[in-house]
Amino acid sequence: MSETASLPLHATARANAVLSALRVQLGDKISTNASVCDAHSHGEALPVANMPVGVVFAETSEDVSATLRLCHEHRVPVVAFGAGTSVEGHVTPPDGGISLDLSRMERVLEVNQADLDCRVQAGVTRQSLNAFLRDTGLFFPVDPGGEATLGGMCATRASGTAAVKYGTIKENVLGLTVVLANGEIIQTGGRVRKSSTGYDLTSLFVGSEGTLGIITEVQLRLHGQPEQLSAAVCQFENLDDAVNTAVEIIQMGIPIARVELLDDVQMDACIRYSDLNEYRALTTLFFEFSGSPDAVKEQIAVTETLALDNRGLGFAWADSADERARLWKARHNAFWAIKAQHPGMRLISTDCIVPISQLTALISGVKDDIQKSGLYAAILGHVGDGNFHTIIVTEETDQGYQQALDLDRKIVARALALGGSCSGEHGVGLGKLEFLAAEHGEGALSVMRALKATLDPHNILNPGKLLPEGLVYAG
Repeated sequence: MSETASLPLHATARANAVLSALRVQLGDKISTNASVCDAHSHGEALPVANMPVGVVFAETSEDVSATLRLCHEHRVPVVAFGAGTSVEGHVTPPDGGISLDLSRMERVLEVNQADLDCRVQAGVTRQSLNAFLRDTGLFFPVDPGGEATLGGMCATRASGTAAVKYGTIKENVLGLTVVLANGEIIQTGGRVRKSSTGYDLTSLFVGSEGTLGIITEVQLRLHGQPEQLSAAVCQFENLDDAVNTAVEIIQMGIPIARVELLDDVQMDACIRYSDLNEYRALTTLFFEFSGSPDAVKEQIAVTETLALDNRGLGFAWADSADERARLWKARHNAFWAIKAQHPGMRLISTDCIVPISQLTALISGVKDDIQKSGLYAAILGHVGDGNFHTIIVTEETDQGYQQALDLDRKIVARALALGGSCSGEHGVGLGKLEFLAAEHGEGALSVMRALKATLDPHNILNPGKLLPEGLVYAG
């Protein structure tokens, strides 16, 4: 008799068997409430939802281990869920699946102030960690915008506004605790800043979108709070002038902390939504400078000269903490600013990235594609590392959604043709699956599938995400 011959054949029945067994171990950490399941049926932006059979609220690595052990045994798919802020369908469960919610894993386990590192559970958010660190003189810089959990940020290899100076989440993770598909708990990496021993398993799991294992704890690099922060805004009549300014800042090696672009469409929405009434609906760069007072002064002088040489309309300063917070809150609320202008419409948020020298060509081409499409769409992004987003507004119809996808495909095709990637930080999930073969080639994808088959032989971990179906490398 086969290993699974005695198990219920129906996917939902298998999931219910797992939930019943888990109730004995985890008690009220299990929920099948319809509203709870509905909240775990989707993330943000991508209009794909599917109800899980139930939700497990883990509080420890052992809770996750118990869940995966049973799911592995009963062949039940399981999808990790943090804050639900992903935009490419990462957290949408398959039929007969269980949602494993890690948001209660919110303890800061240790802070090693002298070594500039800390260890946190996966459900800790960037905001809550920095609030915890406030009196230590340290902070964690990776800032994707929303109230994302650090485990989710690792799973999607998150980036954000400060990546131009501090790097992405990948550069700021020293080690992980990961629960494998069969329930085994492993440790990767450590606390040292470098090591030349063994495979780099930490990097393997960072960006794996919960398809190889579930991250439950994260060892993070911390950074000293800068002595001085200053922010500025510069507006441009011409989109290319703004992008060229950002590109030249990076090419000259100016150690700017952030440089964000909002095109005229996005700026118009932000002015209305965030009361930025002192600005015009023009393409705009938001800058942040950090460091010693002398270093900040030098960064500002060179940046202002570059902007004015590219026909910038002058700098507006935001030196107070409140004014800086107001500007960056407006930037982080960009998606909601567009949504507020178009109630009842569907929003598709996409991203791509190219080498910095190709950024002006890409954004200029995308602006043309938007105009030819007849759709309303805004461009914004972390132009300091060649990454930008397009927020596309469509009607809530199949035809409208198809028009948005057609535009998205043109944007990605432009990025790939310029040596870029279909996503700089949103990840793959369901939304970017169709572009993986063009970007990586079938050879690389077959090796990725072999890794997946080795670590998750029953394909229970977030199945159908990240990797398109295809052949597994056999040597």
